[in-house]
Order: sequence, then structure tokens, then C-alpha cells
Amino acid sequence: MWRTKTFRLLRALALVYLVVVMLVASFQSSLIYHPFHASEETLIEEARTLRLEPWRDAAGAIIGWRSPIRSGIRAENRLLVFHGNAGYALHRLQYVGGFEQVNGGRTWEVYLFEYPGYGARPGEVGEKPFIEAGMAAVEALLQEDPRPVYLLGESLGSGPACAIASRAPKRISGLFLVTPFAALTDVAAHHYPFLPVRMILRDRWENAVALREYKGPVAVRVAALDEIVTLDQGQKLYEAYAGPKRLWTEAGAQHNAIDFGLSGPWWGESSEFVLGVAREQRGGK
Repeated sequence: MWRTKTFRLLRALALVYLVVVMLVASFQSSLIYHPFHASEETLIEEARTLRLEPWRDAAGAIIGWRSPIRSGIRAENRLLVFHGNAGYALHRLQYVGGFEQVNGGRTWEVYLFEYPGYGARPGEVGEKPFIEAGMAAVEALLQEDPRPVYLLGESLGSGPACAIASRAPKRISGLFLVTPFAALTDVAAHHYPFLPVRMILRDRWENAVALREYKGPVAVRVAALDEIVTLDQGQKLYEAYAGPKRLWTEAGAQHNAIDFGLSGPWWGESSEFVLGVAREQRGGK
């Protein structure tokens, strides 16, 4: 009798577990991506208050945001920012202010890229559409003028940044990675150790693997108390990269609490490192 009851209990638990796995597999996109939405009119007004303007593609669709062209100042380099998971691109104003202050605005012109399915941009969320849209944005910048293009990937945005650098290694002059991860499968396994995430995960974002194809400079900034991606993931990605690299670790900071104050030294230090290596790789030009 007790064997029958035990078998029935184990069978019920197995069925419950199977249902949980199936639900997670079915709704994994909503567990990974957390887009904020707003109308185009609302976003344009918000951008105006932030002193930004729409960045449009050849068809006139908004694909991100940029600072208005400044009279008499033309930055030497373009920086394309792939933001983290939650919110939308306009929530990453710190990268515009931080980098565009370097060298009095003559070093960086910052573009805040918006993902399909975020903000007012139509489309599906996911690894494939993000990479395709990001590649199209890079191509648009390169067709606009010959100034070098660099990428910044924040958290989830490290995925598109690394993937694009892998696909176009000679067209991306350098990378800035903020709270990045080596592989999304490892992050998911950390948070859901009781689930077979490596079997069911569709969007894998294998950043360490992607960077094997890249040789440019990589600046990595991690949070010592990162509770989401984990410090280990950032360090693992940094250690796996074989090219020129430099690591900044912010002691006492959690994932969403890194100090992005404009007076901080990271803006200048990371710029100096990445631009210096890129200049050497171009033969000092």
C-alpha cells in the first residue's frame, strides 16, 4: 500500500514539475524581456524635455534618440548604446551626458538605440530581431559618414553589442560592456536551478562565444554585489576575452546601483583606454 501511495505522489509531483517547465518554456520571453511602452508623441515630448531628438532610419521610422547637432562641434566618434532590459532607450540619458561631456563634446556623439517591441517601436522582442535591427542601425551610421562606430551594451544589451561585434568585427572599433554576462543560459540557471533552462531557452545570448570573433578593445564595468547578472558572469566574460581589455569593478554596488554621476572618472578612463587601443590598431591614425 505504501509503495502505491509513494508512486502516486511521485507521479503527481512529476506532472506538476512538467507543467511548470512547459509554462516557463511557453512564456520565457515575458520572463526575459520587460519592455516599457509609450506612444510616439509621448516619447518625442519626453525627448524634447531631455534635450534629445528622434533618430530615424531611411524610411523615417524612429529607431532611437540622439542629441541635436551642435553648431561648431562634430564629435570624432559615434557610440551606439544598447540599453538594459527594463524601460526604454530614453531612460538611459546618463550615457549621453557622461560620454558627451568628455573632451568638451569633441570625442563622442551618443545614439540611444531602441529595440523592436520597446517604447513606440513596433516589432517582436527577441535575440534575432534585436540583432537584425542593431545591425541595420550600425549600417545606417556607417553609411552616414566614415567616423568610427563603437558599441555600448548594458546588461541585456551586452547581448546585441557582442553579437554585432562578432558579425562585423572590422566595422566596430571598440566595446563598452556594463554589467554584462558571459551567457544568458548561465544567468537563467543561476536564478532557476530547479529547471532545465539550458534545454528550453530559445534566446541564449552567448556573449563569450561571440567575442571570440572580435579583436578590438573591450572596456568592462561590473558591480561587485550584482544580484541579477552576478559578478561572476561579468568576470567570466572578461577573462574569456582574448583581446585588449580593461576591467572596472564598483565595490558595494548592486546591478542597478552603479554610480553614473557625471563627475565620475569612468567616462574619461574608459574612453581613453578604448580609443587609445583603437588608435593603435588603426596604425596610430
